[in-house]
Amino acid sequence: MAQSQAGLSPARSWWAIFIFTIALMFNYLDRQLLTLLITPIKADLGVSDTQVSLLVGFAFVLFYVLAGIPVARLVDRGPRKWIVGFGIFFWSVMTAACGLAQNFWQLTLARMCVGIGESCNAPGTYSMASDMFPRDKLAQPISVIGIGTVAGSGMALLVGGWLITWLTDIGPQSFPVVGTLKPWQMTFVLVGLPGVLWALLMVATVPEPPRREAAGAATPGFTDVLRFLWNLGATYVPMFLANGIKAMLSFGVAVWSPVFFERKFGYAPGEPGPVLGIISLVVSPIGLVLGGYLASRLAAAGYKDANMRMVWLVTIPLIPVAILYPLVPNATLAFALVGVSLFLGSLGSGPANAAIQAVTPGRMRGTTTALYIAIYNVLGYGLGPLVVGLLNDHVFGEEGVGYSMAVLACVAGPLGLLMAWLALKPYMHAVEAAEARGD
Repeated sequence: MAQSQAGLSPARSWWAIFIFTIALMFNYLDRQLLTLLITPIKADLGVSDTQVSLLVGFAFVLFYVLAGIPVARLVDRGPRKWIVGFGIFFWSVMTAACGLAQNFWQLTLARMCVGIGESCNAPGTYSMASDMFPRDKLAQPISVIGIGTVAGSGMALLVGGWLITWLTDIGPQSFPVVGTLKPWQMTFVLVGLPGVLWALLMVATVPEPPRREAAGAATPGFTDVLRFLWNLGATYVPMFLANGIKAMLSFGVAVWSPVFFERKFGYAPGEPGPVLGIISLVVSPIGLVLGGYLASRLAAAGYKDANMRMVWLVTIPLIPVAILYPLVPNATLAFALVGVSLFLGSLGSGPANAAIQAVTPGRMRGTTTALYIAIYNVLGYGLGPLVVGLLNDHVFGEEGVGYSMAVLACVAGPLGLLMAWLALKPYMHAVEAAEARGD
């Protein structure tokens, strides 16, 4: 074994986890704010549900994926905290730039740039966290980092909902240089800029941990990483697909939930946001912390496949809940089922990410994470919302958005469950091999 985590105190390691968590919160806040602004953007820019789906998903994902691999190669070689810090700064500025867009193509370009910035976050963050904590304890800190995901999504709904309501009341405002901005544009600007300050705090206070790796290890080439993943394809392929297909369900439903409550139950634009945000902020952190704890307990009980076993187990009850949620006849029950769905989904989120880090050699983690995140985002954030948008435009109509969401759950849920089950045994063997390598 090379250097261990002994160079960092537990306090410094957990401070880094706190910084990573809030950074991820800004990540998802900036990424998902658009889902709350669909109605005013459609009205101002004259776009269809399919175009909105592309704007929310593939406009972001395309450059996220294209930038992700070269960024990950830098993560495996160089100072990870500076890479993550730059990413936070850049995506925050580009989120504010979304508020300056005057047409669909300008907004699309800004969203692509947000994707470039956010591609820096996951490879660097997870690589650093994996060198701060031992393998059998990793699910818990990564689950805590995952709170940033749900906190960001929840804050996008809560703060974004409040902002869009308040800014709509005061109407368009004129500013020096940029001219007149509409309420949805001002929302982007106000939400984007605070991340710049967090980027500065990140580079000033987070330590660069020593890499945990086998003695004499060097950074492998990209083809070496691909060869390693190919040789362990029975482990990585179903693991990547299980998490990606589940993300397809999660994001497909989450992106369209505010619009679902507006169209089915008559809420005003932005009005469902605070309720959805509060639900997310209450139940999801509980699920994330509990999921990490349960995975650690399973590992302590001798289950080598503890992380993927958690992913598989929580998907079983998630499927019927995800199907029923958009079909129920009243808003109160729908909100309740949103809470149950978010809780169940968050139980497996931390273990899913920890599973990949636990079986991947130290200097391959950045590249492997980038490849995983590419699949995760193309399936989840790209294809999930697009499927719902296409079904809205060509099958059920705008008012049938609930049926579109239910169809997605009927297909993606069972398929994700199958992939998680196929990953269990190969993953167990991969954990044993990683322990033998000592990385």
